Formats: sequence, structure tokens, C-alpha cells
Amino acid sequence: MLTKEEFQARLTARPLLLDGATGSNLQKAGMPKGCCTEEWILANPDALIRLQRSYAAAGSDIVYAPTFQAQPIALEKVGLADQTERINAKLVALSRSAAPDCLIAGDLTTLATFCDSWDEGCFDLLVENYRRQIAGLLEGGADLLAAETLLYPQEAEAILTAAELEGAGAVMYTFTMQSDGSLFSGRDAGPVMRELEEAGAAAVGFNCVAADMMTPYLVSKLRRDVKGPLVCKPNAGVPVIGPDGIPAYPQSPEEFALIVTACRSNGANILGGCCGTAPEFIAAVKKTL
Repeated sequence: MLTKEEFQARLTARPLLLDGATGSNLQKAGMPKGCCTEEWILANPDALIRLQRSYAAAGSDIVYAPTFQAQPIALEKVGLADQTERINAKLVALSRSAAPDCLIAGDLTTLATFCDSWDEGCFDLLVENYRRQIAGLLEGGADLLAAETLLYPQEAEAILTAAELEGAGAVMYTFTMQSDGSLFSGRDAGPVMRELEEAGAAAVGFNCVAADMMTPYLVSKLRRDVKGPLVCKPNAGVPVIGPDGIPAYPQSPEEFALIVTACRSNGANILGGCCGTAPEFIAAVKKTL
């Protein structure tokens, strides 16, 4: 696994490109809505392999392993909590086989819905869940960890603690937030990210924020506090919910690329896509850059 310093050294020559959405593209490939994504992928690996090969071909430097909700407390819903480490390791190995020339990031996400309050018991619960997931990601050979779609600073602190206890190296932290730069907990994101940097984060930033005219401003505002690598991984615009309940994202790859390129000009140097994006969006960003 890369150290923070080794990871950041890769940013000296040019920005790094992440991948785009995974779940929505797998649904287009036949994954049923509402199923356990990790379980379905292990039973249908070819769909993921095709998608991640396409991201690598589009120019992604970093591909996220499909371990978004592979924590014991989430896997318990489908009776797989006792296989947490094995599932995470296998999914990292699967992504490695699909994109051997890319860095593979072990993906972690918010567990806020499992906490009624941010007391010591909740913090310990999060740390234990993240520790087991991280152990599996390391066993599978992840090059770095990516904690994304975080809602609260306490979640990032729990992941930071778990990563330290498991001996993990480079970890990126991205929050979903409002366009004015505030977290959904109410705190201003900039100081929270600065604290994470000081605690050892390899990169910080945002994901799952609509790419619009305010996104480059958000990058610029975060840059006032963030000194190191800054992640910009927005959605393809504001979704429109269809009659079937499935969101549709309005932006074309070219429109998305112009906004992400503006984010690059305002200080973001790790760029990718979240909901509504696909390999052609990453290809468009690479071409525009």
C-alpha cells in the first residue's frame, strides 16, 4: 500500500483522474435495484470487469474497488457479516484484474444511519466496522483507501482511527456537502478538512455534489483551508427523478468536463465523477484537460 508521501508524489507532474459512478452503471448492466451490490458483483464479475476496463481506457489513474457498503454492519442485512474481510479482499483483487495499470482504492462510506448519537459507543461501533473492512482491503492489496460520501466529521475521525490501528497508508476523505461549503452536520467543511490534513489525510475534498456553476467556487473556497491534494468528484448535474423513481442526470460528458476543468483551474488536482457519470465522462475530462 502506498504511503501518504508516495501517493502525493504522483501529483507533482499532473492531476490524477479518478473513475466515475459504479452502481448506476452496473444497474444498466443488469444488477437489480435494491440488491447487495457486493454480493451481486461477486456472482456476476464480468459486468464490473467491463466497466472498470472502460474507465482505465478512458484515462482513470485510480479505480475504486466496489466495496462501498462492505462493512459488517451493512453486510449483516444479507447474512454476510462473517465474510467481511474475504469479500473486501476478493473485490479489490477483482478490480486489480480489471484495471492492472491503475491504482486500486478500497472504498469506504458513511455509516451515520447506524448511529443514533455521536457518543463513545457509536464511535467504537464505527471504528470496529471500519477496522474489519480495512483489514480485508489491505489483505486484497489495495493501493490506498478512499472514504467517500461522508456526512459528519466523526465518521472521518473513526476511519482515521481504524486506518491507523490497521497500519494503512494513504487515505483520501471526501464529504458530500452543500454548495456553500457547509457539511450536512452544519460545520464549515474547510476547517474540518484542514484538521484531517493535519491528522495525516493524503487528500481531502468532496463527492456527490452536483456539478454546476457553483462547483468551481466550492473548490476555490475549500482551497482557503486545504493546503494539500484536493478532490473534486461531482455528480453529472442535478438529478431529475423519473416516474419509476430512478434519477436521471442531465449533463453531457462535454458539459461535465468543462465544469471539472474549471475546478482544476481553481485548485482541485484529483478529479473524477460520481452519480450519473460513466467512462465517457472521464474520457471527456481527460480530453479537455
